[in-house]
Amino acid sequence: MTRKPRILIIEDEQAIRAGLIDVFIYHGFEVDSAAEGPAGLQKALSGRFDMILLDIMLPGINGFDICNRIREDDKDQPIIMLTAKTSDDDIVQGLTLGADDYVAKPFSVAQLVLRVEAVLRRARNSGADQHQIQLGDEVEIDIRNLSGMRQDQPLTFTRREMEIIEYLYHHRERPVPREELLNKVWGYAKNADIETRTVDIHIAKLRRKIEPNSAEPQFLTTVRGAGYRLLVD
Repeated sequence: MTRKPRILIIEDEQAIRAGLIDVFIYHGFEVDSAAEGPAGLQKALSGRFDMILLDIMLPGINGFDICNRIREDDKDQPIIMLTAKTSDDDIVQGLTLGADDYVAKPFSVAQLVLRVEAVLRRARNSGADQHQIQLGDEVEIDIRNLSGMRQDQPLTFTRREMEIIEYLYHHRERPVPREELLNKVWGYAKNADIETRTVDIHIAKLRRKIEPNSAEPQFLTTVRGAGYRLLVD
C-alpha cells in the first residue's frame, strides 16, 4: 500500500488549524499539528514530514526563525508559509530563508491544496544534474551544492532558486514565460487559476545574487512579452 504523505501544520489560530487538519485528512494526508513555535520546531526537526505548513506569527518562535532553523538541517524539506502579511519585504524574507512558496490569508482552501500538491510533486521529481553553470567570466554556479561564486564572493542558493536557474539553463535558447516556470518549476497545473508573485520575487532575488548590477541584468534578462532568459554565452 502506498504511504500517505505526511504534513505538519504549525498554526496558532485554533479555527484555522482545525479546518486545515480536516481538509488534509480528507485529501489523504497523515496530519500532525502544533499551536506554538517551540513545539512546531521540535516536530519539524524530526524529519518525519513530507510537507510543513508554517504560519509566520506564532507564540514563542516566529515562522521565519523556524524556517531558518529547518533549513540549517535540511535544505530540501518542502515548506509553505502561511501569512497575514502581504508586503513584499515579508514575502521576500520568507522565500529568502528557503520557503518553497507562500499563501496569504485569507486563502482559498482549494488553492492551498493545489500548492501543497505541486510542491510535493516537484520535490519527488527533483534531482539536479551534477554540473556547473558558467555565466560570463564572473559567475560560477554549482547546481548540486546549491552554491556558487561571483568573482571572489561566495553565493548560496535555495533549492527553488537553483531549480529556476537549472530550468532556464536547459531552455536557454529561448525566453521562458512566467506561466511555464509556474508549471514546470513549481508544478502548478496549466489550468490552475493561481495568483502569485512568487516567480517575480525569486527572479529579483536571483538577480541580486548573480548580477553585477541587478537593475541592469546581463545574465538573467527579461524579454518583454515573452518571459525570462538565461544568457550563458
